[in-house]
Amino acid sequence: MSERQAYLEAALEAARTAGRMLREKVDTTPEVSYKGEVDLVTESDNLSQKMIVSHLGDRFPDHGFLAEEGLARESGSPYRWVIDPLDGTTNFAHHFPIFCVSIGLEFEGRSELGVVYDPMREEMFWALRGEGAFLNGGRVQVSAVADLGGSLLATGFPYDIRQTGDNIVHFNNFVVRAQAVRRCGSAALDLCYVACGRFDGFWELKLHPWDVCAGALIIREAGGRATDFEGKEFPSTTRRILASNSLIHGHMAEVLKIG
Repeated sequence: MSERQAYLEAALEAARTAGRMLREKVDTTPEVSYKGEVDLVTESDNLSQKMIVSHLGDRFPDHGFLAEEGLARESGSPYRWVIDPLDGTTNFAHHFPIFCVSIGLEFEGRSELGVVYDPMREEMFWALRGEGAFLNGGRVQVSAVADLGGSLLATGFPYDIRQTGDNIVHFNNFVVRAQAVRRCGSAALDLCYVACGRFDGFWELKLHPWDVCAGALIIREAGGRATDFEGKEFPSTTRRILASNSLIHGHMAEVLKIG
C-alpha cells in the first residue's frame, strides 16, 4: 500500500467510526453549549473530534492537526489534518438528518486528500489529488448545466447574521437569477453535492478551513472549480468561497460583485 493510500484508508475508517457514533446519537437529546448567540456545540462534536484525532494521531503521530473544536497542533511536519468532526451541528441538535464528518489532509498547505461522510445516507465522498473524486467507490463529476437561470444553487449564512445581515443581499440576487437556491446547513455536504452534480454552484461567507478543505478538493477532482469571490484558487486566506461546475463560475462571480 502506498503512503497516500494509507492516509486515505485511515481517513475513511476514522470518518466511518465517528459518523456511525453520530448516527446512533442523532435522535437523542444532546447536551448543548454555545460559542456564540446561535453558534452551538454538542457533546457529540467533541466526542467525534476525539475519536478522529485519536485514530489518526495513533497512526501518524508526527502530523499536525487543525480541528473545529479548539485543536491547533503544529508538529513541524509538512502534513496537517484539517477536521470538522460534525458539520451541520445545528441540524444535528434539532434531529434534522443532514450533517457529516469532514476530514482533509494538507501537504505544505496544499490539499492532498478529502473525505466527507454522511452517516444518515451512508454516502462517503472522497478524493486524492490528481486521482478523481468518488462516492462510495463510483467516480463522480460535476453537472453540465451552463445557464445560471437553469441552475440549482446552495448557500449558507454565518452565525453572526443577526448582527451583520451578511449574505442576505447575495441570496436575494441569486434567488431571482437561478432556478432555485437551497440552504441545507452543511457546507461540506453542499460542496460534495456540487461535485456529484446535485447542485450546480455554491457560495458562502465566513467559512473556516475545516469547512472547505476536503470539499474543495473533491469539487476540483470532479471537474469543478473552488475559488474565493475574486477567482483565487483554494486554499486562500479568504473565508469566502465560490464553488461550481466551472461552467457557471463566471456568471456567479458577476452576481456576487453586485452585492
